[in-house]
Amino acid sequence: MRRLALLALIAGLFAPVIASQPAHAQATRTWVSGVGDDVNPCSRTAPCKTFAGAISKTAAGGEINCLDSAGFGTLTITKAISIYCEGVIGGVLAAGTNGFIINAAATDHVVLRGLDIDGVGTGLKGISVLQAASVVIEHCFIRNFNAAASIGISVTPLNLNSVLMIRDSIITHNGSNADGNGVLINPNGGSVKGLINNVSINKNFIGLNVQGSVILDVNNSNISDSLSTGVAQGGISNVRIGRSMIVNNNGTATAGTVLSYLDNVIAGNGTDTTPSSAGGYK
Repeated sequence: MRRLALLALIAGLFAPVIASQPAHAQATRTWVSGVGDDVNPCSRTAPCKTFAGAISKTAAGGEINCLDSAGFGTLTITKAISIYCEGVIGGVLAAGTNGFIINAAATDHVVLRGLDIDGVGTGLKGISVLQAASVVIEHCFIRNFNAAASIGISVTPLNLNSVLMIRDSIITHNGSNADGNGVLINPNGGSVKGLINNVSINKNFIGLNVQGSVILDVNNSNISDSLSTGVAQGGISNVRIGRSMIVNNNGTATAGTVLSYLDNVIAGNGTDTTPSSAGGYK
């Protein structure tokens, strides 16, 4: 009886200590706000201040939402996550650095929606995809990444088969020399299947540069006013373009093997190329 009483006394002494320990469970949905604080739990009523603060409190496969328009900082993504800022401005200033680096697991899916990513003239890459099973970029504005070899969207997965979709977005004023691109897709030992739909890629050094093992369809898009080539293809990539405009690029409209569904507008370029037919229409 004395032993039981002693154990009960010890348990009673430690119970308040155990109960006072903070919970570390991550939420499926978190929130950021311009008036938030990263010490908060990132809940709807106590939001965080930055994406970096919120992602550490968001479970893999979860979602970060923007409550209001503000600047939420650059971010490295190492797990499956969705970031939704539609209806407000999810601002990211990336002077001298990268906006988003996606280096997740080979099975992870990442969605970025409603972001305004600004390199402020010295940024390196707006979005850099190093590894993920799939990446969806929607309703985003990616601009002013103008360091020497800057890129608006860079997709260079290593030894991985990835899926990419860019939709309803503007990619402009990126790249200031021959290594600069609006969009670069160049897998390193892996492959990419991608779709670019309703996207404006304008006033970059090279508009769209597709190299390596890639199958890419470009539809309802505008590739214009590049300082150099509009669409460049290399390696074993397969680029098919439909219902799009490749216009007013200072260099050639297309370089390499670019296929057309024969319903595009190609005019006003340094050289107006005539791509081969991609077939497909019945």
